[in-house]
Formats: sequence, C-alpha cells, structure tokens
Amino acid sequence: MSVSLTAGAIRALELAVLLARQQDKSDIEPFHVLWALVLQESRAAEILSAHQLNAEQLAQLRPQPAGGFHPDLMELAASLHIHPQSDPPAHLTQQGLVQNMLRAVQSQLLTGLIQAEIGTEHLLFGLLIADPGLATELQEFGLTHEFFRSSFAEESIQLPEIKVDLRLHQQDGREAEFQATFRIIDAAANRAREGLRVLEDYVRFSLDDEHLSRRLKTWRHQLSHALSRIAPHQLLTARETEHDVGTQIKTLTETSRASARDVLRANFKRVQEATRTLEEFSKILSGEMGEQIGQLRYDIYTLEKAVLQTEFARERLSGRNVYLLVTEELCHHGSGPALRGAMQGGVRIVQLREKNMHDRELVAKGRRIREWTREFDTLFIMNDRPDMAVLTDADGVHVGQEEFTVKDARRIVGPDKLVGVSTHNIEQARQAVLDGADYIGVGPVFPTTTKHFEAYAGLEFVKQVAAEIRLPFFAIGGINQNNALKVAEAGASGIAVSSAICGAADPQAATRELMVAMAR
Repeated sequence: MSVSLTAGAIRALELAVLLARQQDKSDIEPFHVLWALVLQESRAAEILSAHQLNAEQLAQLRPQPAGGFHPDLMELAASLHIHPQSDPPAHLTQQGLVQNMLRAVQSQLLTGLIQAEIGTEHLLFGLLIADPGLATELQEFGLTHEFFRSSFAEESIQLPEIKVDLRLHQQDGREAEFQATFRIIDAAANRAREGLRVLEDYVRFSLDDEHLSRRLKTWRHQLSHALSRIAPHQLLTARETEHDVGTQIKTLTETSRASARDVLRANFKRVQEATRTLEEFSKILSGEMGEQIGQLRYDIYTLEKAVLQTEFARERLSGRNVYLLVTEELCHHGSGPALRGAMQGGVRIVQLREKNMHDRELVAKGRRIREWTREFDTLFIMNDRPDMAVLTDADGVHVGQEEFTVKDARRIVGPDKLVGVSTHNIEQARQAVLDGADYIGVGPVFPTTTKHFEAYAGLEFVKQVAAEIRLPFFAIGGINQNNALKVAEAGASGIAVSSAICGAADPQAATRELMVAMAR
C-alpha cells in the first residue's frame, strides 16, 4: 500500500499499538486508535473537542482499562523519531484495521492525489468508515461522513498545488533569497508560538477560562497546520540564532511589565506582529499559505478582544451578583420604593425593562432611575434600546437574541457602556464572548411569570457556562429566595430577578435574602 502519512498520524498509530500491547492484544482495535487520537495534541483531537468529545466524554463511550493507560506509553510515543512525509512502518500497515482505514481514506477523500499526505484527521474519518458501530455513535455529536467529506474537499484539491508551488519557486536559482525567507518565517513562527504559550498560560491558569483556552490552543494548532506545508528541515537549516543581530537589541518596554495584564497585552501584540510577518513572507512560497495565515491573524484580533473584554468586565462587575429587572406592573408598591429598597439591601446593578411603555415616558422614567442609581453607586442598564441607553445616560444596554446584535448595540452606545446579551444555549454563550459582550444572561433556569418560553435551559445550562466561561453571567428565569441557593451552587456568578424583589412585601429584606444565598 503506497501512502504518505504525517508524523502525527504515524505517531498516533504507534501509540495505538502501545495501547493494544498494554491490554495484551496483538492487533489494534478501533478502541485503541480512537483513544490514541484523543490523547495526542493533533488535528483529530481538535475536531473531537470541537464536537464536545474530549477524554472525559469519550470515557463514557469507550471506557479506559481499569487503572487507566500507563503514563509511560505517552512519553514513549512522544519520543519516537518520526520524519514527516515518511512511509508508515511495515508493522503498522500489516495491521488489518490500519489497512482498512487507509484504504477508506484513499478511496473516499484522496482519489487521484498521488502526493497527498494522510493526517490524524483523515485517520479519524477512516476509522468511522472501518467501524460502522463507532460511526453511528459519533453521529450524535455531528461527526458524520458528510462532515468530513465537506471539511476535506477543499484540502484535497489544494495540497498538491502547494507542493508544486514550492518546488517551482525553488528551481528558479534564487536559493539565497529562499534561505532568507525560510529564516524569517522560522523566527516569526517561533515568536508567534512563544507568545501563544504565554497567552494560553494566562487564560488557563489565571483567568481559568476553558472556552478561551480551547480557542487559543486551536489557533496554535491551526498555525502549525498552515506551516506544515514547509518541510521542518528547511526552517531549521535556515536558522542562525548565534549570528542574529536582533538578539542584542533591547528596548526599555521589553524589560518591564507592571502587571499580568501588561504581559497579556504585550504578547497579543507579539503574536499579531509575528503573524503579519508570516502572512507576507509565506506568500513568496504559496499564495494559499499566505491567505490561510492572514485569516489566522484576523482570528487572533478577535481572541484579544474576547480575553481583554472578559478581564475588563470581571473588574467592572465585581461584587454585583444580584441584578434587579424593574418592571412597573410587577412592583406592588411602585417601582420607586422597590428600587430604593433593593439598593438599600445591596443591589448594585439595575435594568429598566418596560416593553410596552411609550418612548417619551420611557425616557423620563429612565432619567429618574439614573438619578436614583447614582446615589447608591449602582449600574443602570436599559433593556433592548441602545438609543434609550444613550438618551438616559445609562451605564449600558441589554439585548436579546432577536434584538440588536452586540456589534450594532456597541455602535450606538459607544465603547464605554456595557453591552449584555441573553443566551439560551452554550453555543450562544460562547459566541457572545467572541462578539465582545460585557456579560451574558443565562436561562431561563426555571418557569417564570414575566416571560413565556417553550423550553427551559435549566440548571444544566448554568453548570455548562460556569464550567468553561469566565465572562460575568447572570442566571435568569424564575429565580427567587427558595431556589437561589441551587443556582449559586450550580456556579452562577450572579442572578437576575424581578418578581422576587419587586413583588415582595419588603424589597429590602427580600434583597438581603438573595444576597446571602449568592454569598455562600
């Protein structure tokens, strides 16, 4: 069987063999290949993770052996010296499962492409072809044959063109120019990876944000994938660190960081600048590569916005964990007494939520609330109407999934006001982070009298957001003094309530009960 596998694909198969041996099996099985793909940092692992199939979820479908996999296996697999674009060892291709996988990949994806490499993502697809039972299980996660064919269709066409493109350039007698280009790309790639590692460590260990950590890690792997079109030895032979005049040039700002946030900002700029260099000089080798890296440069700008916005919002909303939604008809003693009682009880963020009020009346009421909230250092948010937020000098606006987008709301209220957005599932919550929201509403958690929903996200949605997102969020929907503690225990950073305070006989006392529940 004449095939060419990437180093990552060969290493995954070698790891599968080691996993089989641990179980005293002479032949590898789909179980071993699937776990090998998950345990490695590979393109296949990224695809599985993006479809909510990490090691924890996989363990429910394909449990590990009792006691888990031996840690030495991973270290041994990582130490294997495997050269890119090499033929797979005979002891791998003689495996019946591997033969079926590779044959499936060649027939389904790589027909007619003599020089195309098979990577871990192709192995994952081949595994689904070779094991219909596994394919059926993974369909529930969106990993279908159609998904892979669609994902690889463009790749299957472009890979040979890139290889030819690189060879044609190198045959025109400009060896010195290409050596310099490889040296530039090598240095810029190293800077980008170094900066990414700093960012990943901060987001992972300081911010503790799984969602953004995963996005940064995926970005790093996408960069490696884009650069894999260049043979590693071409970059290594062009490297001249000892004779690099830039290693001795320093500026004052390079040797000083006042805070962890300074480190964060500096390394985002480091990655962006390095990516621009990679984009420009990779065009000399391949226009396709330059375009791919250019898209990555745009993506890192989005991630910078999301990470820094999360930091800013956490600081601005710190200590504001009970959010009052004021609607006149729900306030038994009037919105004024209810609002004052709530602020006396500790509420420090308030939203005016009047769906049916005429504009002039809404402006007048908003301005009164603005004055009251200033007395208590309380943030004032306008519901749905960014124009009204500006007219009433509110601190921000809250929009739903059917109203203004975060982008459009921001264009109206400007950069300094808060923009919150309602979310009803984890994908909406993740997107709100990338869109630059300052906080998110999460729900509905329980049935509510203020708004009708066909379905309720429940506490499971609260737990999902709490597990992976560090942007401030407020659980909403039917929350009161009887269930607030359950919401807090689910991980909510805050709760948004209306009737629980506005409809209470004593709004101040009701507020304090909720504050106590959220403080536990």
